[in-house]
Amino acid sequence: MQTVLTNAKLILENEVVTGTIAFDATGITAVDQGRSQLPGAIDIGGDYVAPGLVEMHTDNMEKHFMPRPKVFWPNGLAAALVHDAQMAASGVTTVYDAVCAGTPFSAKDYRKDIFADVMKALREGKAEGVFRIDHRIHMRCELTSPDLMRDIEPYREDDLVQLVSLMDHTPGQRQWRDIQHLRTYALGNGKTEAEFEEDVAVRQSEGTANVPSNWSAVVEMFRTRGIPIATHDDTTVDHVEAGVASGAVISEFPTTIEAAAAAKQRGLATIAGAPNVVRGGSHSGGVSVSELAEKGLLDGLSSDYVPASLLQAVLKLHAKHGITLPEAMGMVTWKVADILGLKDRGHLKTGLRADLVRFKALGATPVIAAVWSKGERAF
Repeated sequence: MQTVLTNAKLILENEVVTGTIAFDATGITAVDQGRSQLPGAIDIGGDYVAPGLVEMHTDNMEKHFMPRPKVFWPNGLAAALVHDAQMAASGVTTVYDAVCAGTPFSAKDYRKDIFADVMKALREGKAEGVFRIDHRIHMRCELTSPDLMRDIEPYREDDLVQLVSLMDHTPGQRQWRDIQHLRTYALGNGKTEAEFEEDVAVRQSEGTANVPSNWSAVVEMFRTRGIPIATHDDTTVDHVEAGVASGAVISEFPTTIEAAAAAKQRGLATIAGAPNVVRGGSHSGGVSVSELAEKGLLDGLSSDYVPASLLQAVLKLHAKHGITLPEAMGMVTWKVADILGLKDRGHLKTGLRADLVRFKALGATPVIAAVWSKGERAF
């Protein structure tokens, strides 16, 4: 069944036009300027219509598998379905669920306990066709973990794994180069000072012992499949160069202007956190993402731990930081899709997937009216 939306502000790659878009389950069938006179056309009163958002790194799944400290939800598929609904309600139609393999918090971290359950739930949801939107797996490889390679070996050929990132959360390195920021984060999440000090000692020891060998082993395991590889929390030019040497194509969450500039100069796409834009800065002492955007050093945004932050960040970059609306929207749609090799989505173009989001802007607040995934209402 065809849907026709008219009197819409269509956000294209380089402009916003008032027009009409028609689509069905086979894809977008028409994108035209002006109003439609078709009897079945829906006048949406000047609301925006944009491509469905493409999210390449969200940690949102984890909170539904452990909604409170040490409380593990017994029904993994149910937890995944709640996450799916929340992503759809945020305008996301393609999500790379960041699943943590290994652990950056020594053997006491809860994520090692939910890893297999998360993977199982995502595979079951995809197989049963119960998700509202398209889910893929972003394998977050915590290189400090002594058990990393054992944990990921069963998923070496898993076709749901479509993105891999190389993460080093060793205290004193990258994101946690200032250990005081790590202390604030850890104590705020319920650790005692003694537990924090013990964790730091273990993690520094594990980082020294495991990061170099795990880095090369992960790259070797997944590069042969042609899966995009991302580095994480690049802080120095040397970090960027290490990623380039390993065939990485993405620099995720660069923490300094120096690293972001080096990544761009070396041809890596830069992805940073939308919550950083919305909040006006990093929670861990990193660079302002809005500043990266102003300097032309930002390619895409990730919602990270707040799904609704994507559209909020788009509107703020446009209203407060001089980024045109099409350029800002591209950072959560076509630019990310292109980086990930998704040629069938991310643009309002005839023949592409009908992944769409309709919204209005109340100042800096996006109000989502509808979301379509592959032509079907998802929200």
